Amino acid sequence: MESSPRDPSDPSQSGSEPAAPLAETPAGEEQQAPASRASNPDSSKAQIEIIPCKICGDKSSGIHYGVITCEGCKGFFRRSQQSNATYSCPRQKTCVIDRTSRNRCQHCRLQKCLAVGMSRDAVKFGRMSKKQRDSLYAEVQKHRLQQQQQQGSVLSSSSLDDAEPLSPQYGLASSAELGGYAEQDSPEAASLSSKQADSGGEGGGGGFYLDIQPSPDQSGLDINGIKPEPLCDYGSSNGFFPYCSFSNGEASPTASMAELDHLAHVVSKSHHETCQYLKEELQPTRGERLPQAEVDGYQRKPRELMWQLCAVKITEAIQYVVEFAKRIDGFMELSQNDQIVLLKAGSLEVVFIRMCRLFDEQNNAVYFDGKFAGPDVFKALGCDDLIASVFDFAKSLCSLQLTEEELALFSAFVLLSADRSWLQDKLQVEKLQQKTQSALQHVLQKNQRDDGVLSELRCRVSALRSLCSRHTEKLSAFRAVHPDIVRMHFPPLYKELFGADLELAVQTDD
Repeated sequence: MESSPRDPSDPSQSGSEPAAPLAETPAGEEQQAPASRASNPDSSKAQIEIIPCKICGDKSSGIHYGVITCEGCKGFFRRSQQSNATYSCPRQKTCVIDRTSRNRCQHCRLQKCLAVGMSRDAVKFGRMSKKQRDSLYAEVQKHRLQQQQQQGSVLSSSSLDDAEPLSPQYGLASSAELGGYAEQDSPEAASLSSKQADSGGEGGGGGFYLDIQPSPDQSGLDINGIKPEPLCDYGSSNGFFPYCSFSNGEASPTASMAELDHLAHVVSKSHHETCQYLKEELQPTRGERLPQAEVDGYQRKPRELMWQLCAVKITEAIQYVVEFAKRIDGFMELSQNDQIVLLKAGSLEVVFIRMCRLFDEQNNAVYFDGKFAGPDVFKALGCDDLIASVFDFAKSLCSLQLTEEELALFSAFVLLSADRSWLQDKLQVEKLQQKTQSALQHVLQKNQRDDGVLSELRCRVSALRSLCSRHTEKLSAFRAVHPDIVRMHFPPLYKELFGADLELAVQTDD
């Protein structure tokens, strides 16, 4: 990946300063102002983070553009201002913006940012007034009291349903934060725009687009130092689960039925809350095929534009997978390296799994760019064999008729694969995968599913890895012909997940 200059909004580079007095902040940089009378910067930062993000309610990281926000909303607002983006609401401009829905409507998210007072001019202000400091301090005290009251109560199973994790957060860009790529998604777009070439950087160093708040011993970790998984022969299907066997179809005796039920419930709930589309939202349009005129429009697209469009759509889907991963029990307790390794290796696999939810078996069509599209829509990509394999996989997974709960657990199981290269603590990942496998087996037995479903899922893992390897090969071939298109116009997160090996190849050639 290309390196970028220091970004003042990069959490791995930015720090917090005492609230009073605040140093004069140059225009264009963030004001990290803790709402505290404490003189210790670390203590001040910890105090202000008690107040949740004013936009989405997620864990905040300081005052950004004049408002207390999380890293995700800070980045979203910064990019919306850099690109002067204009968004439209697909509903009635009344979307609720919270941590699970904030990526679904860019228009309403930006309007909420503006409504609570976020402004580019806010970063130019100097000292906070005593009234502002006192007001902020009072709010910190209020949230601290609420937190103490919550900690004093007994945590019941029902309270777990509403609990929000306070662990380090992935600040993952929404489609708006890709620098306007989504603005060119319509079939009528006929050419690439270069105006976004430098918007949002080139997927800057330090893993900005797949960003974890670093702990003191992790700061400076470079995502580009993590090598991609090699393209290799994964062997027979029996070798796909080296750490857990599906042979006997029985749940692990080490976990109680209640524990397995609870784990299944948590994973299923996380899956439901982080799905890009709800099935009921798509039901009215299921069965409707694209008019031939629109199909022709996609087929006439320049190859590079169609690749860019698909890269944007894949990136949008991966954003939801990252949020899903964050909510899996134990994932955020893994080392930063292992979290990134699992996401780089498994996020696209989970996207392909989730694709079956958006697949119309009768018409062999998948929900894409707002409509159900058949394989012919993707002809301009120039990789018909890969597209055919993707559609075949979706059809084969649909044939298993997995419930949403089963699909959620299978997704978590694939994401927590303990055989990924470059993991530092394989044993810990193995334990998480074993728990997920046991919960999946338990749910399958409870649903009276045939034992053959487990063997079928084993085959699907083989197919998933083959698909992802072929995707990387096709991307490499495209990059060889259009290196500038990938470098300047593909979403930074997409390049970060799939392009590390390509970057190394380009550097070697140079």
